Amino acid sequence: MTREELEAIAAAERVRQQGYRCRVKVCEGAGCLARGVTALKAAFQAVARGRSDVEVTGAGCMGPCSDGPLVRIEPDGTLYRCRSPRDVHDVVASHLIAGRPVARLALDPAGPFFAAQQPVVLAACGRIDPERIEEAIAAGAYRALLRAVGEMSPAAVIEQVRASGLRGRGGAGYPTGLKWATVAKAPGDRKYVICNADEGDPGAFMDRTVLEGDPHRVLEGMAIGAYAVGATQGYIYVRGEYPLAIHRLQIAIRQAEALRLLGARIADSGFSFRIDLRIGAGAYVCGEETALIASIEGRRGQPRPRPPYPAESGLWGAPTLINNVETFAAVPAIIERGGAWYAAIGTERSRGTKVFSLAGEVQRTGVIEVPMGIALRRIVEEIGGGAPPGRTIKAVQTGGPGGGCVPAALLDVPVDYESLPALGSMMGSGGMIVLDDRACVVDVTRYFMRFCMDESCGKCIPCRAGTVQLHDLLTRIAEGQGTADDLARLEELADLVRHASLCGLGQNAPNPLLSTLRHFRDEYLAHVVERRCPAGVCPMRPAAEVST
Repeated sequence: MTREELEAIAAAERVRQQGYRCRVKVCEGAGCLARGVTALKAAFQAVARGRSDVEVTGAGCMGPCSDGPLVRIEPDGTLYRCRSPRDVHDVVASHLIAGRPVARLALDPAGPFFAAQQPVVLAACGRIDPERIEEAIAAGAYRALLRAVGEMSPAAVIEQVRASGLRGRGGAGYPTGLKWATVAKAPGDRKYVICNADEGDPGAFMDRTVLEGDPHRVLEGMAIGAYAVGATQGYIYVRGEYPLAIHRLQIAIRQAEALRLLGARIADSGFSFRIDLRIGAGAYVCGEETALIASIEGRRGQPRPRPPYPAESGLWGAPTLINNVETFAAVPAIIERGGAWYAAIGTERSRGTKVFSLAGEVQRTGVIEVPMGIALRRIVEEIGGGAPPGRTIKAVQTGGPGGGCVPAALLDVPVDYESLPALGSMMGSGGMIVLDDRACVVDVTRYFMRFCMDESCGKCIPCRAGTVQLHDLLTRIAEGQGTADDLARLEELADLVRHASLCGLGQNAPNPLLSTLRHFRDEYLAHVVERRCPAGVCPMRPAAEVST
């Protein structure tokens, strides 16, 4: 595949699209599918069968999941919420036939949900059919890959990634360019590229959105990375709970191979790169890179001590580049538009954009992409619309089960790699769960500790036993049997688990506890001193009942 051939495919696809007066894009992201969008799509298709000027196809997530099911009408880009046959009828009769938008169903593209966003990774999500590579190519897919392979040296590619300031979006925030340079310099004839798609944080669905909505962007980013570091084989490790993402990745890989955008001699060069899928069995700990590598190799998914790091000795002992879905998905735009362009977005130490999943007690939930450094308050109150009517925001839990709770009074904190940890939380991979005044922080903390306890691989004692003891202490407090001494024990044990655990699961498991003790100690004291739950969530069980 040459650049000229790629442009020819893009031009032919654009001509094909212009042959339709209206193209109906029906959101087939997991959220809209759960809300019954399949029946609505069938209704639109029934209309299209009688008209040669209307096309109905699927698309990925369009963002505001709480408004779903969603439908986008091209070429004008009008976005509708369609929840009933009547809604479909009105869109067909008014917009498709008469050319008049349906005001009661339309979402304002300049409205608060969209105004603060800056899509880079999500630029094509919800706008292309993820199962047609021609639409992806017409939207710009694989141009950056052919440019890298045909016009740039591997070192030049790495330099652009380094200049962009891109940091790993899986949560650690390690400089991507430095990691790529380390793998490129590592000795060895065999090198591997792995995409970590084992997204497992409760309330997180950023990577799933990208994989379901624009899988070619991830494949292209992996191929660029492979060219830069000298790898010929790649793996996408995706959790088995994402069947739709797996299905679309399988289709995308076959299509890219058929067009010689993956496989042997890409762009008629000496560079070859193959990608295979590996399906995880749902172990949260396999999101840790050394546990993920062990799972791909067919061994039990448990972390190992580092060093050596995978960049030096990873998959089957070879140098291995591991990045998550969003990190790879950001690379094509960086190569196409330049590292300096990407570095101009965000803050001095946290460059670019970040994809977040916004969930919980907020009026508008969904997937968003915003510049780094945006205030958490803008995300919650402007994009998310604030708390439900009659309620108030209590806190925002960020960073998954290893993150922390940011109280409402501190929501003006910038969302970046430095500011959130200063408050006892972290950005993590991008999950945000909003809590309102009905939530009990003791109960929320116990939930996340239970999650970490259940997902611990058991290899190291501090995590295996420590999370159990922390959960038991939280249960005592939640049931009205805790004491002030238990609070001291929680802090002491949390410090031990944090510093003595082998991997990030155990090291970060105490974060929700420590952050809520820091910001909401009065609620813990209400449980242990006054024997009451201020939110009315925790059952204050009598001692005799607990002992039995």
